[in-house]
Amino acid sequence: WHKGAEPLPFPPHRRYPTVELRAETFNGSTHVPVPSDSAFLQALLLELRLLQQHVFVEQRDTCTRIEHSSVHSVSTPAGELWPVLAFHKSGLIYACMPLVEGPLEPRPPLLSVSGLSQGLALLLGIMEHVSPSRKNEAELSAKIGQLRNLLIQACPLGTPLNTDIRSLNGSFQDIQEMPADKDQPAWRSSSYKGKPQVNVCITEKVKCMQYGQRDVVDTWQVYGAVNCKCDIEGSAPSVTLSLSLPTNAPPLQDIVVHHCVTSVDPAMLMSTSAEPLHDSVYNGPYKFPFIPPSDSFNLCYYTSQVPVPPILGCYQLVEEGSQIKITVNLKLHESIKNSFEYCEARIPFFNRGPIAQLEYKVSYGQLDLSREKSLLVWVIGQKFPKSLEVSLTGTVSFGTAGKEHPTDYVCTGNTAYVKLYFRIPDFTLTGCYVDQHCVQIFVPGKPKITASRELISSDYYIWNSKAPAPMVYKPLLD
Repeated sequence: WHKGAEPLPFPPHRRYPTVELRAETFNGSTHVPVPSDSAFLQALLLELRLLQQHVFVEQRDTCTRIEHSSVHSVSTPAGELWPVLAFHKSGLIYACMPLVEGPLEPRPPLLSVSGLSQGLALLLGIMEHVSPSRKNEAELSAKIGQLRNLLIQACPLGTPLNTDIRSLNGSFQDIQEMPADKDQPAWRSSSYKGKPQVNVCITEKVKCMQYGQRDVVDTWQVYGAVNCKCDIEGSAPSVTLSLSLPTNAPPLQDIVVHHCVTSVDPAMLMSTSAEPLHDSVYNGPYKFPFIPPSDSFNLCYYTSQVPVPPILGCYQLVEEGSQIKITVNLKLHESIKNSFEYCEARIPFFNRGPIAQLEYKVSYGQLDLSREKSLLVWVIGQKFPKSLEVSLTGTVSFGTAGKEHPTDYVCTGNTAYVKLYFRIPDFTLTGCYVDQHCVQIFVPGKPKITASRELISSDYYIWNSKAPAPMVYKPLLD
């Protein structure tokens, strides 16, 4: 609504019937249906004192209804609509109704309603798109006219995917409110014009817990995601992508596919890491025929039971009087590509004061002390030496602890860890890769295929073998 002028005959808005149905399911008997668009607008303007502002309206003007935020309760014939997020800025009113995933009585605290922050971010994105043109009525009307189509891309199914509305300006003309072709799926919100090209990136993350103790089993897990961006003309282009594995590589398991995948072998989806590997496990081929969305998306996720972690480590921390002695040994497995974008080991010291004295020796790389003097950062760099082994030994003493130094209720005494951070480009731990020659695209023209892959550490811990590992980090053993 344009404050200071006549109300727009049909203000730009968008309703999401699926979200309204979810609200009815979540809210149960406390659900209040959203009225018609015109009735909601009138009720909102009344609540914001932009209608009948000189008339006393009891449900709005009583002393018990003092508003301290932009979250309002709007009165309708069916009951009170809450929460309605609304504010006005530079003569324009911005409003939305976030979903509350639960009953509305008693009203939950505002901080517990995650939709409020999402709705606010979306409204602020709309405001940044519109407000620079507020002094030019023609330009303002044009930008407001774009909003309905922009929201299809920014918030297609009711959940904001991109709140930076200004970044969508260049593509709004390509957005179709309804598919022109009945065969075009709903997730293809825009059409592409130009040379066909497909970009695929396999990202694997490895989690690891190493204890260096006989009675505790080390664990490691690999999680993969295949991200695609397909710029292809047509309302429903067909693409088939295949994932390949080296000979004798462990199979992919726990595969979850994007809803745009049209068909897969059911045995592929039944292969699970919950059961030990056996002869009946699905070994491929891993083919995914799909009709790609307009934007970047994750085609599938998977796990795999790889035989060894990429880096084997041993950490020893022993307290001797006022000092502690540390020893860290790391070995890169010979099957791993020795070419890192970065590789470093971080050694935190909890529940102690700042490091007052440090004596150390590293066989490779460089050791740095953090600014707050509570963390050692061992920068190994982009390669391990030819031996594939590196070591660090040192003696550390501490000053008086202050409030700014890290504390941890789990890591007390000598219970401590080293955490590894690394990224290996053009490599996957499973060996999984995309054969560019096996990507099939059934459209005219020769498409450009770009494929990449990477291995990234995630929660890669090496625990002090001279102290008991905390139970919360131990695997669940039968």
